[in-house]
Amino acid sequence: MTAEEAAGEAAAAPRTEAPSCPGKEREARAAVSGGAGYSRRRWALSTLLLMVAVPVIGVDIKNPTILCRLLQEAGLKTLGPEGLFLFSSLDVDHDLYLSPEEFKPIAEKLTGTTHTHTFEDEFLHDPNGETLTLHAKMEPLLLETMTKSKDGFLGVSHSSLSGLRSWKSPVVPSSTLSAAQFRVFLPPKEKGKVGDTWWIIPSELNIFTGYLPNNRYHPPTPRGKEVLIHNLLSMFHPRPFIKSRFAPQGVVACVRALNDFYYDIVFRIHAEFQLNEFAGHIILSRDASHVRDFHLYVPNDKSLNVDMEWLYGSSESSSMEVDIGYLPQMELRAAGPSTPSVIYDEQGNVIDSSVEGGEPIQFVFEEIHWSSEISREEAANRLEVTFYPFKKVPYLPFTEAFSRAEAERKLVHSILLWGALDDQSCSGRTLRETVLESSPVLALLNQSFISSWSLVKELEDLQQNLALSQKAHLHLESYNFPVEMILALPNGTVVHHINANNFLDQTSMKPDEGPAFSISGGFEDPSTSTYVRFLQEGLEKAKPYLES
Repeated sequence: MTAEEAAGEAAAAPRTEAPSCPGKEREARAAVSGGAGYSRRRWALSTLLLMVAVPVIGVDIKNPTILCRLLQEAGLKTLGPEGLFLFSSLDVDHDLYLSPEEFKPIAEKLTGTTHTHTFEDEFLHDPNGETLTLHAKMEPLLLETMTKSKDGFLGVSHSSLSGLRSWKSPVVPSSTLSAAQFRVFLPPKEKGKVGDTWWIIPSELNIFTGYLPNNRYHPPTPRGKEVLIHNLLSMFHPRPFIKSRFAPQGVVACVRALNDFYYDIVFRIHAEFQLNEFAGHIILSRDASHVRDFHLYVPNDKSLNVDMEWLYGSSESSSMEVDIGYLPQMELRAAGPSTPSVIYDEQGNVIDSSVEGGEPIQFVFEEIHWSSEISREEAANRLEVTFYPFKKVPYLPFTEAFSRAEAERKLVHSILLWGALDDQSCSGRTLRETVLESSPVLALLNQSFISSWSLVKELEDLQQNLALSQKAHLHLESYNFPVEMILALPNGTVVHHINANNFLDQTSMKPDEGPAFSISGGFEDPSTSTYVRFLQEGLEKAKPYLES
């Protein structure tokens, strides 16, 4: 995932620092993560463009808003609206300055080479180090939860489903690894405080790079920190892809608790076999010589938690079918804390506990007392925001959202979709990567709305709930595939709604149209300004209720 904040600088002498400016921010492969995916903007770069911060010369401007606006106006004049949009998509910290790390995607695209960060030195196994035994458990996909493909697809034979239907247990039920391998989970020196988040394996996709091809069948060789993650996921399936096709890719971790000897680290993995999301936690010593606990699992707290794709044909343009379903269990658990492979007595002699008739060695581990900690829920929330900036706005469950809206007399900003908003499925990806994480939309949602997103299936089930049936019915009545954005009163009455496809058609930029960016209140693309207008129209329509 992205740097949160960095100091901007103007390319002038004397140098003036620019403040942070608001900007824009699936063999049926078994459980997989996304739909066919599409991009509304495609960029072609035929020549190397040197992009730098716009200088402000000879003027001492202390007002950040005015300085930000001047820089944006100069950028629009220099690059044009599409050029400025591209610049903004690469400028992840929105300081109107491209660092070498931010420029890296363009360099790789132009040179055709990819620079891979190595994980210090290659891991050297210590025969005297501690080992950790992991057990894999899995309950297969419940085929009855698949909405479209229980009996095969039009154009896809039953044999295409055989790989999914035969995947009923882990490939490697048990594995013993060196405890020191888990050092990949240790935080970097500058990220060692409770609540800190960092990328273990960073995402390499953005609006410029697009997404990886669909017709991937053999995973690339894992490198550096990818090796351990690959070994862990290979216990479930022989062909895991550490880098998912759609953003956000990678692994993010968060320090949940610590003391002088241990870290408790919560992490989240986006990978495929393609399978979307793993979560988990690890408790390990600060020098990574000892692992106290390890748990990795596919979250199963939603009614649908896997997204499947079948690509039939050999090219990228081949036809594809998709479906969603529910996987009850897929997890790795440590059998216990890591233990020494070689044991010494008090005199330094090696003890062989495997000798016949010998008493087995019993290890006693002290209770851990944390000197600083946050809840596991809070740590998980921080991971989500790091992966998905749109979650800077809290998205509440359907029931809770309407209760809160009633208490605070606010509109409910509800998103109803076939797939999940916070996975790599195509149904919500374009929205969450554009308007839902833009600064003006985030500000308006936080100020005037209670937000929620729901699966269509969840609301279909809620129609049997006496207390919520009417609200669920009104939402479903307004829904059209694949995604509907709905503004509703606390009683469930829909005051405004728009389908995602219609929204994207309205905001797609046409070459013969003039500049579609507004810089009066900060840089905005057409999607942002249109979504803000949609929200404001809903507030206007709801005013008689909200002011009564």
